[in-house]
Amino acid sequence: MKVLKKTLLLAAIGGSLFATTASAEQVNLTWQMWTGSDADTKGWQHLADMVTAKYPDIKVTLTTTGWVDYWTRLPVLAASGQLADIVSMQSLRMPNFYSLLEPLNDRIAADKFDVGAFTPSIIGGMSVDKQLYGLPYDVGPWVIYYNQDALEAAGVPLPKPGWTLAEFTDAAKKLTKDGKYGFGITPQNYSVLASAWGDKYVNDSGELDLTNPSAIAAADRVIGFAAKDKIAPLVPSSADAGTVIQGRFNSGNVAMYVDGPWSIIGMKDKAKFKIGLTTLPRDDAKDLAAVTAGSGFGIATTSKNKDAAWKAIQVLTSPEALQYLAEQGRALPARTASQSSWYKVAAKDITNGGEALDYSLAHSVPYVITNNWAAVENLFNQYFPPAFGGSADAKQTMESIQSLAQQ
Repeated sequence: MKVLKKTLLLAAIGGSLFATTASAEQVNLTWQMWTGSDADTKGWQHLADMVTAKYPDIKVTLTTTGWVDYWTRLPVLAASGQLADIVSMQSLRMPNFYSLLEPLNDRIAADKFDVGAFTPSIIGGMSVDKQLYGLPYDVGPWVIYYNQDALEAAGVPLPKPGWTLAEFTDAAKKLTKDGKYGFGITPQNYSVLASAWGDKYVNDSGELDLTNPSAIAAADRVIGFAAKDKIAPLVPSSADAGTVIQGRFNSGNVAMYVDGPWSIIGMKDKAKFKIGLTTLPRDDAKDLAAVTAGSGFGIATTSKNKDAAWKAIQVLTSPEALQYLAEQGRALPARTASQSSWYKVAAKDITNGGEALDYSLAHSVPYVITNNWAAVENLFNQYFPPAFGGSADAKQTMESIQSLAQQ
């Protein structure tokens, strides 16, 4: 009996020691994310709490900032060694910042994590040289927004997914009258439309190549919408061109323009007409190649808790987390199985919204960009507007941008 009591006592002491050790192994992770509103922040905090609900020994502390400030501060935080354990990353900025993130391929293979559950193009967008650096939470193809009331008043049939460039141009011409325009074009639409038409502006080595015949032909089409066809208004030589065109669409001055699904929630409150979506127009002789962008979460190379961070980002991009974001209308989920929930909330009052997005995602490709893409887009903003006004042709415009981008 004495032996038994002693054994039980030792077991109790051992259990107590184990509990103390487990408590000491509590992991506190930090997560940096952008946000645009209090509602956004509450949504991200809900996801952080989901991590702790699944892993009680992991606590995630969320730090947020505005979109512009996030990208201004990111290199500063990296240089000073103050990156969070979990770093939020947009696919279009991955080529610039992937070196800050832990490569994930080995972890994915070891845990047999199913990347096939995600839209393939956004997996490509979150990868560099076939190495995945972040798990995506959302994805969005660029599409055409249209003013359904304006199309019906002009007798223009509502466009079907997969429509051609010829059909698009014909519709835009019929919608251009009485001081209003059929289409709103911005400089940054160049790469989105060139991709949709199958025209390359980056070579196979990943280098900018704006002076090849295919790239120039795409520029000629884009410039021609304003300079030749006169179906699009002129825009300022600034980064605000997109805001200007979106405003003109909301006011009814432009009947169609290019945007992504991320704008639907805000758009429905501003436009006083019925909104519809369709795909980007494809080349008359080719299939659509709709570029997508999205965002996700990676693990900082400087994190001291990489294993816990890997567990956390799996929760942040889990079916349950993305279902929650979809039901809030916050994001078109990167997981294909969760996308229908977003359609029911965000796109329920949008004509052909689900059809346009489904078709685009089924014909989607990663957005191909260079590691100095921000500088390239600044040059687009500077040199395309004068060409829209007829001051330069496509060849001159592309040669100027190519030359300056290589300096």
